[in-house]
Amino acid sequence: MAENIVTLNDGTFNDAISADTPILVDFWAEWCGPCRVIAPVLEEIAGEHAGLTIGKLNVDHNPMPAAQHDVMSIPTLILFQDGVEKKRIVGAAPKHRLLQELAEFL
Repeated sequence: MAENIVTLNDGTFNDAISADTPILVDFWAEWCGPCRVIAPVLEEIAGEHAGLTIGKLNVDHNPMPAAQHDVMSIPTLILFQDGVEKKRIVGAAPKHRLLQELAEFL
């Protein structure tokens, strides 16, 4: 796993999204097939873009941040910077589309 991938939980979430470095939070669950499909793509992106942190938040074990940010389906990827949501991507997407969506933050 890339160094810039962190596992988040209810206790660490708010501090992580408040950083000035962009963090792309992956709201996921173990039983979610599309979540498993997108996981290696996120690892590739993390390995190629050291300036972007990727946070993994298991919504089954940590439901509060998902509820606070109106995550209704998974996977949902939300890019935060300085505690503010800057971009939201719902559903599994191919790498080229994710890179297009995130280009201004990479």
